[in-house]
Amino acid sequence: MRPTDPADIRAAGASRIAPREPGRARGRAAPGGGALHPGAWWLWALALGTAATRTTNPLLLALLVAVSAYVVVTRRPHAPWSRSYGAFVKLALAVLVIRLLFTTFLGSPIPGTHTLLTLPEVPLPDWAQGIRLGGRVTAEGLTFALYDAMKLATLLICVGAANALANPSRLLKSLPGALYEMGVAVVVALTFAPNLIADVQRLRAARRLRGRPDRGVRGLLQVGLPVLEGALERSVALAAAMDARGYGRTAQVPAAVRRTTAALTLAGLLGVCAGTYGLLTAAGGTYGVPVLLIGVAAALAGLWLGGRRTVRTRYRPDRWDARAWLVTASGAAVAALMFLAAARDPAALHPGVVPLEAPNLPLGPAAAVLIGLLPAFVTPAPDHPAPAKEPS
Repeated sequence: MRPTDPADIRAAGASRIAPREPGRARGRAAPGGGALHPGAWWLWALALGTAATRTTNPLLLALLVAVSAYVVVTRRPHAPWSRSYGAFVKLALAVLVIRLLFTTFLGSPIPGTHTLLTLPEVPLPDWAQGIRLGGRVTAEGLTFALYDAMKLATLLICVGAANALANPSRLLKSLPGALYEMGVAVVVALTFAPNLIADVQRLRAARRLRGRPDRGVRGLLQVGLPVLEGALERSVALAAAMDARGYGRTAQVPAAVRRTTAALTLAGLLGVCAGTYGLLTAAGGTYGVPVLLIGVAAALAGLWLGGRRTVRTRYRPDRWDARAWLVTASGAAVAALMFLAAARDPAALHPGVVPLEAPNLPLGPAAAVLIGLLPAFVTPAPDHPAPAKEPS
């Protein structure tokens, strides 16, 4: 055998050394590479969804969808889980279609005079009063169904925006210790859909390269089995990794602390529910805010005490910086201004369908929705992946 040259050893060792990522300091790195806190993205998206529940104006709902889509397009990171936004958009479109089909074939309680078509009506027995199959389809009933379905579709798209923008693993790391087990289950559920979509796209591309069909029932059946097998393999690997990292180990706490934690958490959740009900009803306007604040304080105290059972540490936790406050404040401002507009001028946010009239775009609520574009300008742009080098 030829003796090993020391120069070859040094060259081989140097080739194994990975190059340092650009923009990263020696020995210390900012958590998430300077990305925004994932909780801020969720609070921003949920605030936009809350604003969508206060209106049935299709122009305002379309504006909310456009705002969330622009922020997702400009600030979505290059990761597999960020591709789930398209799936939520398709789900929202499916909600619209199903709602209109139900109104067409099952009727609508909204009276109307503009008949679009008349379907053959199926006679039903006396015990099925109030339900009909077929009959007259009016423009007023379809318009009301469209407005109502657009509200739910907008809420789904806002949730999809949060899924596409917030890193689920970093979100899990930011949860309180008392919610760690539940947060793991939620994060695994949220990351299942993007991984499933990526597996389906990869397998369909592989079948197309081999000249095999990837559409229709036959293609779906032949793609479904490998996808299921990959999901099971991921589940086994995830379970082994969680067990190796000590998942499920808890610290011993006194029984009095456990009972106090349970009482505070339960009382806090009941207070939040009662306070929210008081805010949504006219009769509970006086006690709604105090009960809600007391409930939130009790729930936070219960979470703080419950965190003593979790024996885990956070490696380089994400910081809630000024940009996170700006993003959260922009979403909260949209929701608050929409609530105010709904109280002052409900007719502008809920266009009438009987008689049928064209919706108008109220300038005040529209300007409030545009505040939601602030994250597209105050958050850092996502890093583009480095192009793959050709093998030499």
